[in-house]
Amino acid sequence: MNNVFRPEDAIALPPAKVRHDVLDWLERDDGLAVLGFQIESARGLDREIDWHQHRRAQLISVEAGLLNIRTRHGNWSLPPGCAGWMPPGEPHTVGISGPLRGWGLIVSADMAHDLPDQPCVVAISDLLQALAMRVIRWAPAAAPDLRQQHMIEVLLDEIRNAPRQRMHLPMPQDRRLLRIASQLIANPADGRSLEQWAHWAGLSPRSLTRHFRDETTLSFAQWRQQARLADGLRRLSDGHRVSDIAHELGFSSPSAFVTVFRRHFGCPPGRYLARSGQPLNPTRGLASPAASG
Repeated sequence: MNNVFRPEDAIALPPAKVRHDVLDWLERDDGLAVLGFQIESARGLDREIDWHQHRRAQLISVEAGLLNIRTRHGNWSLPPGCAGWMPPGEPHTVGISGPLRGWGLIVSADMAHDLPDQPCVVAISDLLQALAMRVIRWAPAAAPDLRQQHMIEVLLDEIRNAPRQRMHLPMPQDRRLLRIASQLIANPADGRSLEQWAHWAGLSPRSLTRHFRDETTLSFAQWRQQARLADGLRRLSDGHRVSDIAHELGFSSPSAFVTVFRRHFGCPPGRYLARSGQPLNPTRGLASPAASG
């Protein structure tokens, strides 16, 4: 695991407009308990940033683009309208698909002690959004006044009570199940049945079913569908057409993909990534009749 931290790896944006005077405080306990920065990147990452960790906790909110995170507990995708919580000292990787815009908060370990102890994706309330915009303007080394201290307390309470989002793909720990999960992430379109996967991994179908649910809280079919949807989000953000994505992920038709996507996320693919503003790549867009919703 790579524990060498560089400020430019904190959110891994090349090239990006980021306050590096704030990112320098990711590995410090002094200064304000909560600091903020804005994110503006014209393009995604050519490769994933390898495993690393930070002394402070992070809350990263995406307004446009898609952030992909891997942790010991599983994988999650962070689309517009959501924020990812990363506890202090949690090892993780970072990948970015397409242009990215948003903001981030870093929270001292002392103040994060009663916040979520595992990585998760949370919904952003209007109050949390407004508070973050105020925090972004604060000077890192300034001593907090009473008004700032009150805002920090309210902000932390908003994080503590923020609704969790179903963007997490939990990974099994059993080496045989992990082998299956890794293969499906590498090739989401692999259409082998549960029985065929069980035989391939040296398990009985009944054992695969029972252990997969015990270790991930999802059935094998649910997990495979969420893995496909997570990869579908990445492809959508990269500007792929819905018809192509449906084929590449093993869906029977574009309409089948749109139906599953709408059921999981509450709206069709074309509307989902554009809901917080302009489409990420209007020159290519999501030009498919199935995406019109």
